[in-house]
Formats: sequence, C-alpha cells, structure tokens
Amino acid sequence: MNQELFNRVEEALKTIRPYLEADGGDVELIDVEDNIAKLELKGACSTCSMSQMTMKAGIEESIKRAVPEIIGVRAINI
Repeated sequence: MNQELFNRVEEALKTIRPYLEADGGDVELIDVEDNIAKLELKGACSTCSMSQMTMKAGIEESIKRAVPEIIGVRAINI
C-alpha cells in the first residue's frame, strides 16, 4: 500500500464525510491498491438505494479531484 496516497485519499474523504454523516452514513477507506481506493460504506450508506450514485457522483469525484492519481473507487460492500 502506498501510505502517501492512502493519507491523501483519507484527507479527501474528510471533506465529504459531513454530508454522509448528515444522512446517517459514513465511509471508511480500507486500502489503496493499483491507484484504486477501496472503501466500505457504513451506516445508512451501506443499505441506501442511492449508494451507487453517491459513490460515483459524490465520493469518487471528490477523491479524483483531490488526488488525480486515483483512477477509480470501489466499494467492497455494495
């Protein structure tokens, strides 16, 4: 695991975490492997019917904007 990339992705997640928490959810960064961030959706986000859209339109775009080296985001539990 690239610790520097991991830390930068974690920082990017901090900017969107309040929005997830406001809806009763959260996200945890599990790993960064081959420039793909692996996340676990928590709380309401793990069962929400809109979680795929949240991943693509919200979380993935925020991470890619902050950390251009990241080529994709994958949720391990949806």
